[in-house]
Amino acid sequence: MPEREKSGSGILLWENKMQLQARLRRFRRQYPYYLMLIPGVAAVILFHYAPLFGVVIAFEDFNANDLFASPWVGLGVFKFVFALPGFVRTIWNTLYMAVLKIVGNLIFPIIIALLLNEIASKRFMKTLQTITYLPHFMSWIILSGVMIDFCSKEGFLNRIIMALGGNNIYFLGNKTWFPITMVISDVWKEFGYGTIVYLAALTGIDPNLYEAAAVDGAKRWKQTLYITIPGISSTIVLMATLKLGNILDAGFEQIFNMYGPIVYETGDIIDTFVYRLGIEQAQYSASTAVGLFKSVIAFSMIVLAHRLADRYANYRIF
Repeated sequence: MPEREKSGSGILLWENKMQLQARLRRFRRQYPYYLMLIPGVAAVILFHYAPLFGVVIAFEDFNANDLFASPWVGLGVFKFVFALPGFVRTIWNTLYMAVLKIVGNLIFPIIIALLLNEIASKRFMKTLQTITYLPHFMSWIILSGVMIDFCSKEGFLNRIIMALGGNNIYFLGNKTWFPITMVISDVWKEFGYGTIVYLAALTGIDPNLYEAAAVDGAKRWKQTLYITIPGISSTIVLMATLKLGNILDAGFEQIFNMYGPIVYETGDIIDTFVYRLGIEQAQYSASTAVGLFKSVIAFSMIVLAHRLADRYANYRIF
């Protein structure tokens, strides 16, 4: 018995030694990749996790001259923010534009992907893809200048309207048209890039299904309705779930570069509201409270979207 125990323990030690050596060999092969991760991980920690300590400002009467001795006021800052005259209006503006952007950036990429998938000429399809992708890679700093000229009273768009017998509209200075202009311009910028995911999903559909449907007499519309769309339904659910996390993100860079006091009533969103409170008016506690409120709502929407996707589409992200 002692000899068997020694033999068994020796085998176990040998196996552990071999596993350790295999791990060391794998680590030697992969350590350059771990080194490449360091800058990205450091950036995430520095710009996403380290600032979380500053959330405490939302519960203090913050004094920039004495960072560590600001009086604690609890939820007093939140009460002050919620009582501000433009706060509720700002939330509505944010929801209105964000929801329309989410819907537009979900529907139009699907439609364009389906249309591109029907093009027989691959070269022509690639050309159209490239043209539709280009706006995504352009900053709103550049595009805002284009939009300001395009939508001005003497701009190209108003020239067309007046040529058709209509009255010119100052799209970026009209309270009614400003949110609509923001939504349309955002969808125009992003819909081409959004088709990438759906085009990739379309390649995963079995071609035999289309052949069988054609034999049964199904036309292209029926094939799209009963094969293509169900085939990419899981991708649609995934993208919709991910987009719900941006329910309070209406696009700061876009709106900040194109709005003005004349359209604050319908164009002011949470991010621009925070900018004015924190940067222009130096109300750091109030701006932090609004930002924290937005983050909590966004996190809640992500959790809710994940549960809805799991319950109604039988799809889990993680």
